[in-house]
Amino acid sequence: MRIVPLLAALTLACAQPNPPAGTLLAAGDHVRALAHGGAERSYVLHVPPPTSSDPLPLVLAFHGGGGNAPGFQRYAGLDALADRDGFLVAYPNGSNRVFEGRLLTWNAGECCGFAAETGVDDVGFTLAVIDDVARHGALDRSRVYATGHSNGAMMAYRLAAEASERVAAIAPVAGAMALEQFAPTRAVPVLHIHSVDDPRALYAGGVTETLGRAISHHPAEAELERWRERDGCPRAPTVLERRSWQTAGGAEHSATLLAWQPCTGGSEVRLWKLTGAGHGWPGADPVLPERIMGPRSDVISAADEVWAFLRRFSLHSL
Repeated sequence: MRIVPLLAALTLACAQPNPPAGTLLAAGDHVRALAHGGAERSYVLHVPPPTSSDPLPLVLAFHGGGGNAPGFQRYAGLDALADRDGFLVAYPNGSNRVFEGRLLTWNAGECCGFAAETGVDDVGFTLAVIDDVARHGALDRSRVYATGHSNGAMMAYRLAAEASERVAAIAPVAGAMALEQFAPTRAVPVLHIHSVDDPRALYAGGVTETLGRAISHHPAEAELERWRERDGCPRAPTVLERRSWQTAGGAEHSATLLAWQPCTGGSEVRLWKLTGAGHGWPGADPVLPERIMGPRSDVISAADEVWAFLRRFSLHSL
């Protein structure tokens, strides 16, 4: 299983020399180097301007398959929210056999590409990223979150399933969970954002072809059902909100927010179910042509909805 490559226009900047442990990083962007699993890995850390000495939440933001950290940082829209509300954003880089800094993928279980085929330990790498952030920032370890786009959404799911004690909540976008083994040790709040008209990550499941390879996709709602059961939520969802948006060409897009709640210990499972939108990150300009990604949509802002959901939870509140 995999998701469409999000081709990045930028290659990675050279990683900065790592300062001694305990050295706090200044506001701005920092490219961090980490040795993990016998490979040199990296991530981009966005640090907001200081407003207090309180520990900060951290959002882990996983790029899509074929993308990289700088590319996702450019379109995700999370940095402006981080500067406004005071949280850290870490954009890890996936792996590739040949193209340094480009066409990177995540081992999200059954997907994707080089990372999954070679069994890259991306959960272990992500936990190392969290620890590295803690060494160089005022990190609130009870408020570590994950989001991601496409293959990155799948990676957020795998992190929550296999390291649930480290992640307070997740909000994956346009990529269903791709795990055969599923045994989280604790309930994790989940917000899923996905369009039923996504041409790349098929909402209802099925097979697509990319670069001559048949790709199998899990049904989004069936994978959410696994979390509903684990989190102890009601069987039937409640409709919390409906939105609509019209494109310049007159096409109607819709968004319906479904919630399975209350759940065990204050957890929640929610779904923004979109129509009309394609595979892109809602509210952002597409990185590939519409014939590949499907229509762009502003029916919701993924960045706004992701952060509005994540910020409500901590490990202490569940």
